[in-house]
Amino acid sequence: MRRKKVVRDTKETKIVLALEIDGTGAYEINTGSGFLDHMMELFARHGRFDLAIDCNGDTEVDYHHTTEDIGIALGTAFKESLGDKRGITRYGSKTIPMDETLVMVALDISGRTYVNFDVEMPAQKVGDFDTELVKEFIYGMARAMDLTVHVKLLEGENTHHIIEGIFKCLGRALREACAIEAEYADEIPSTKGVL
Repeated sequence: MRRKKVVRDTKETKIVLALEIDGTGAYEINTGSGFLDHMMELFARHGRFDLAIDCNGDTEVDYHHTTEDIGIALGTAFKESLGDKRGITRYGSKTIPMDETLVMVALDISGRTYVNFDVEMPAQKVGDFDTELVKEFIYGMARAMDLTVHVKLLEGENTHHIIEGIFKCLGRALREACAIEAEYADEIPSTKGVL
């Protein structure tokens, strides 16, 4: 089974995260931020990942450390669950509409970290959540997972819709990239023989 439990304990956050890649989309999320809870629930449901997150962070400051560190813990869980990445599809790409919003996420579980975050947020906050933290989450996850990811906003006016589209897209693109190609289940998807 491709599953992992990650414990991240720092002076800023205490996180226990459990991931099962081949899940059903079940989730139990407590980040300390209602908006971030909602986004992680969307990510799990649309990725069909079973995901449990319990985070006690320094939210009296803001949600920066909580958001970034959850990204790091999630990226770590994916990297360790995938092991040598034998048999995975490796690439995933989705474009998702959310009312007036159209978001594209393309990614490669390449072993190399690169982030292109081409998204302008119309509002600085959704509720008490700083919208710039979406980028911090993506960067944290990509660095921990050695992931190449491009996030592009094609259309959009409503900041909540834009962020929701990003998390749904990310989940679906990762599900595609993590899927095992039965015909090549014993192969590393690279001419190098390693990812």
